Amino acid sequence: MIYRSKAPLRLGLAGGGSDVSPYSEMFGGAVLNATIDQYAYCTIEETDDNTVILKAADLDMSRNYKSALTLPSDGSLDLHKGVYNRIIKDFRITEPVSCRITTWCDVPPGSGLGTSSTMVVAIIKAFTEWLNLPLGDYDTAYLAYRIERIDLGLSGGKQDQYAATFGGFNFIEFSKDERVIVNPLRMKRWIIDELEASMVLFYTGESRSSDKIIREQQENTRKGKKLPVEATHRIKENSYLMKDLLLKGEIIQFAKALGKEWENKKKMALSISNEHIEKIYNAAMEAGAYGGKVSGAGGGGFMFFMTDPAKRLDLINALGRFNGRVVNFHFSENGCQGWRIDEE
Repeated sequence: MIYRSKAPLRLGLAGGGSDVSPYSEMFGGAVLNATIDQYAYCTIEETDDNTVILKAADLDMSRNYKSALTLPSDGSLDLHKGVYNRIIKDFRITEPVSCRITTWCDVPPGSGLGTSSTMVVAIIKAFTEWLNLPLGDYDTAYLAYRIERIDLGLSGGKQDQYAATFGGFNFIEFSKDERVIVNPLRMKRWIIDELEASMVLFYTGESRSSDKIIREQQENTRKGKKLPVEATHRIKENSYLMKDLLLKGEIIQFAKALGKEWENKKKMALSISNEHIEKIYNAAMEAGAYGGKVSGAGGGGFMFFMTDPAKRLDLINALGRFNGRVVNFHFSENGCQGWRIDEE
């Protein structure tokens, strides 16, 4: 039997950064995001050769280990091993398992679309199919968060795991007592169509590690630095406004609020923007964009812009001057999915 899964990547539309500890525990957070038809995938094949084979096909990385209850975290494919170790521990599996785990993703790591967290969710979902684990959506997302942020000590927020698990357009609230509430938005089809017609997703050609940026944000919050903390307050408040604008279909106002979101986001940490990103952003605005931002922590990866659909080609042509590429996409309604294939 073969067990497969896929989880959708997300665009962070508003509020990103307010979901990052310790801000979310001190003040509470709120984000608006939407998943797109770009995915992280996982396949698990049960074997009987007393080995655990881990492979990231898109990264051309592979590691073999003797079957054990705990695999070593040594800096190589640690996301895979983090899920494996936590599943074995939490579900009291007493005998080492033998399997081949293969993953791949539609976009490069460090893209700003939540690739790491989405990959963790996909791997958990494949294990859920294989071992018939009693995990609902909230369970899956919270387990992914614990593996990535606590077990592996990777810096980041809390929204990506929930976006990848639930899918669609979501307004997610993070309370001071660490509770998470996912509010799925009932979007009218014409609003989604107008968003897709208005939006351009652009890969800057530069992947980046979000770790440094996130750690700078966290340190600014811990020290109570006035400018970054107040900027995060405004970003959180803006997420409520942008949710309302989106549900009402006020797309131009939504797009302009996106630009204000970006201006505030840059005040959260110095490394969020750079000269290359600013050149791309300015070129997009000169070509008629209403607003835009970098998706995710910043520093590189994907940017997205909104414009009059009739001027979308002008925006694409302006972005063509840079060493990157426009990626066509549609919004995805479904969250993480798993299935099994009988080889016989």
